[in-house]
Formats: sequence, C-alpha cells, structure tokens
Amino acid sequence: MRRKHDQTPATPRSPRRPLPQSLGMYRYGWRAIQLVWQTNWRLTVIYGLLTVVAGLLPAAIAYVGKLIVDTVIVAAQSGLVADRNTALLYLAIEAGLVAVLAGARQGVNLCQSLLRALLGQRVNWMILEKAQTLPLTYFEDSEFYDKMTQARREASSRPLAMVNRTFGVVQDALSLVTFGGLLLQFSGWAVALLTLATLPAFMAETQFAGEAFRLFKWRSPETRQQSYLETLLAREDYAKEVKLFQVGPLLLQRYQDIFHRLYQEDRNLTLRRNGWGYGLGLLSTAAFYGAYCWIVLDAIAGRISLGELTMYLTVFRQGQSTFTHTLTAIGGMYEDGLYLANLYEFLEQPVPADTGYADRGTDPGDGLRFEAVSFSYPGCDRLALAEVSFHLKPGQKLAIVGENGSGKTTLIKLLTRLYTPSQGRILLDGRDLQSWDAQVLQRRIGVIFQDFVRYQFKVGENIGVGDVAEFDNLRRWQTAATKGTATPFIETLPQQFDTQLGRWFKGGQELSGGQWQKIALSRAFMRSRADILVLDEPTSAMDAAAEAQIFDQFRTATQNQMAILISHRFSTVRRADTILVLDRGRVIEQGTHEELLHQGGRYAQLFTLQAAGYQ
Repeated sequence: MRRKHDQTPATPRSPRRPLPQSLGMYRYGWRAIQLVWQTNWRLTVIYGLLTVVAGLLPAAIAYVGKLIVDTVIVAAQSGLVADRNTALLYLAIEAGLVAVLAGARQGVNLCQSLLRALLGQRVNWMILEKAQTLPLTYFEDSEFYDKMTQARREASSRPLAMVNRTFGVVQDALSLVTFGGLLLQFSGWAVALLTLATLPAFMAETQFAGEAFRLFKWRSPETRQQSYLETLLAREDYAKEVKLFQVGPLLLQRYQDIFHRLYQEDRNLTLRRNGWGYGLGLLSTAAFYGAYCWIVLDAIAGRISLGELTMYLTVFRQGQSTFTHTLTAIGGMYEDGLYLANLYEFLEQPVPADTGYADRGTDPGDGLRFEAVSFSYPGCDRLALAEVSFHLKPGQKLAIVGENGSGKTTLIKLLTRLYTPSQGRILLDGRDLQSWDAQVLQRRIGVIFQDFVRYQFKVGENIGVGDVAEFDNLRRWQTAATKGTATPFIETLPQQFDTQLGRWFKGGQELSGGQWQKIALSRAFMRSRADILVLDEPTSAMDAAAEAQIFDQFRTATQNQMAILISHRFSTVRRADTILVLDRGRVIEQGTHEELLHQGGRYAQLFTLQAAGYQ
C-alpha cells in the first residue's frame, strides 16, 4: 500500500491590514502607469485618449436614444416630414456615435494587446537583470527563490492589469458622471440607490482578493517543488536515470499529491468567492428592479415621457453595471497592488555596493596570496575554510587536493570574489581583492568549474562565452579549442564550430562527458589575457591518455600564467610546483610532490592508495 504523504498544515491566517496600509496598495497604480509609459509612451497616450472617448459616449448615446423615441412619437402624431427627418437625423447621429464607441473600444483592446506583449517582456527582463546584480549567496537561499518565484509568476501580467483597471476606472468615472447628471433629473434617491446596492459586493471582492494573495504567497515553496518535479520528468538529462530506476511513477504521484492539495485550497476559495458574489449580486438586481418599477409608475402617471422612460431605464441599467464594474476594478487594483508589492520588493532589495576601484596592483610581481583566510556560508556555523594561507608566484602551478567537502571549490569562489572572506584577506599583485574592480578582476581569471554549464548553443558559442567581448570570434574559438585539445573531435562534427549542441533544439548533437569537458576547458582558454587559470576537476570524465595530453598542453599553454588545479588524480597533481592538502577547510600539508611523499603524511597515504590501484 502506498504510504501517504504528511498532510500540509492549514494555511496561516494573516492579520487584517490596517486601512492606511490597504490603501497604500493603490499607490502601485501610479507606478504601473509609469512602467507602461516607459515601455511605450505613444501607445499609452493613445490608450488614454481612447479611454476618455469610450467613457463619455455611452451617456451621449443614451440621451440621443431618448431624443429618437420622443421625436418618433411627435412625428407619428403630427405626420410632418420635418419631424420625420428630425427623427432620422437623430438616428443617424446615434449610429455614428455607436460606430465611434465601437472603434474606441476596439482601439483600447488593440492597445492592451500590444502593451501586454511589450510589458510582459520588460518586466521579465527587469527581474532577470536584477537577479544578475545579486551576490551568489542569494542564489543559495531558498527564501530568495520564493521571492523570485512570487515576483515572476504573475508580475509580467499584473502591471498591465493594474493600468487597464486604472484606465477603466477613469472611463467608468466619466460615464458615471454623465449618467449621474441624467439620473439627477429624475431623482437624487435613484443615484443613491445605484451607489449603495453595489457596495457589499465590492467589500466582499476585496476581502477575497486579499485571501487569494495570501494563499499564493504562502505556498510558493510547493509551487517551486511542483516545477522541479516537472523538470525531473521532462528533461533529457534526467530521463535516463528516472527510467532506469523506474522512479517516474513515484514522481508523478508526488506531483499529483501537490496538485490535489493546491486544488483543494483553490476550490474552497473559489466556492466561497462565487457564492458570496451570487448572493450580493441578487441584492443589486433587486435594487435595479425596484428602480425599474419606480420609473415605470412615473411614466404611467405621465410625469415623464416615453423617451425619458427609455433613457432612464438604459442609464440606470448601464449605470449600475458601470458602477459594479468600477468597484470590481478597484478591488482588482487592490489585488494587483499586492502582487506588484512583491515585484517591487524583489526589484528594490538592496545590492551590496562594489567598492572596488583598482585595475592594477601595487606589486605586479607578487602574484596571489591567501593570508589566514576563513569563511563560513550564511546560516552555517561551521567554517568551510579556516585560516588558509599560501603564496602563488607568477608562472607557478598550484594543485589542491582533499576529500569532498574539504573546501576546495569554496576557495575558488573566494578567489573569484563570488564570496567575501569572513576573516583574513586575499591579495593579488600586492592589493587586497576587495579593492579591485570586480569586472577587471574577473577578466584576469579563467575558470572551469566541475559543474560547468553545458549551454544548448553552437560549439563555437559554447567556447565563446568564456570571453563575451570575443563571443563570436571564429579565430579565437579555434585558438582556444586547440589549447583545450577539443579541435580533433570538433572537426568530426557535421558543421564543426557551427554544430548545435544538446538535444533541446532541432539538429542538436550530444557529446560525451569527456568531450564536454574539453569544450569547457577551451572556454577557460578564451580568456587569453587572464593571468590566473583555475581548473576544478577538469579531466574527471576523461581517460588517462586524454588526461596526459591535456596537461602536457596545459603546461605549455600556461607557461607565463598562474594556474590552480583541483583534482583527485595524483598523476596530474604531482606535476604542480606546489601542492596544497585540505582537510575540513584547513591546510594540513603544503609542498612539492617529493616533499609531501617524504613527510609521509596524508598526501603520501592518499598517493600510495591510488598508486596501488594501478598495480
């Protein structure tokens, strides 16, 4: 029997927002208009003008309709051609106004469609641009992913929805002013009835909008988990293991369980929302028919004409519908404001200022120094690195060895300024790393991480990303591929450097693990001006012959560069000028291959164990 998942706890109830805070949500209407204006100001102006036209014409059409009815009655009683022509003239005027109104509404829809595409792209670009400015620590925090998920899920549509509703409220307000002017000729109480009958529905809608938003925000982790399960089930790089271990049904069941939990919450909210909407809608209907009866009785009593009867009924019906639409739009603006608050909370979160300014060091011949560097990851008490010190001179090669989790990759992240040391300092050419301009520093370092990215790009583009300034430079691709020993297999591909890699797009070619590593190594060599080259397990997927060839080429290609090599293969490590042995974030041994073997410590033990495997 399938084991049931633990039940998700009930959705926490958020405290009611105080009135000033609730009203504060509407300030995002102005910010949304600014965003739309910045996206395309011409379309925004046209949108606004058409909104005004669409707001004024309905009352004018209703009034002309009243004139038509009255002149028809007069013409029928008098039989005069002039009266008949007057009625036809009013009919032509009404037809013209209806045509203009239809055109204005169609124009509004057209502006909305165009702005929707432009604005959706702009907002997503803003979110992704913001993500690029944030430190790496953000991307290793689950709460950050929740914030980004909340910002992205509906933020691309909410700004335009807020603008549409804002413009819609302006349009409805113009209509209501003109409707109210006509209804006041009948009775001020009719205007009051029109207003009061729609308020309960507005209050209920605002309450449910707040509940819907709290539900959306509370369950962002589950939504991300569902997206992750979709990735596991649908991506080619996971498919082979999912099929081999027959884990697909388990993942599908977990996906289905999450959906049912979310669906149950949505269903309960939808049922309550629609139930209250129907009940309060009946109140508005009762108010309309009460006013209907009132107007009919006045017409029977002769206090208003048949044309006025027609006009007042039309105006009251349209006025009530417009007022309901206005209040619904205002409630929707409140909900949009909640989502936009999420978006701007993400976009406006502070980014640590880069205080680095230097483009060169004070002692160019000093190379790289780590001085008592310690570091712990955010939220973790254990030190990932503890008082690490070493000196790498220009042209020297440093190898770092140690068990998994000993801090090797963390050290590289500190060197590339993806993180800042908790204690101690790192010097390059005699200057503290924090004083360097970040872009200048990173251009001086070429890195291939163990978990390098396999871009679904062409071969040349996969190499070119190593230096975006030379991204599409064929000559540089060829030079880097030669240094990375990738040229022989690239020449066997159907279109060589123009061959599409990966299976995501048509005609894509998949490479072996070793071939991908050669592409990544070539990518590191794209930075021809880099004087530090870092290789993190660069040959883990290669055979021994390919590894030996790569490191012979590597030493030749980096004669004048500092190089840092992380590897578990001692046949490679032994060629380094200095070897650093890490254990739980601390340097426990340091020296040449011969010196470390002579010490008979941890390095000698690991080397002996590995060497025994080849005997």
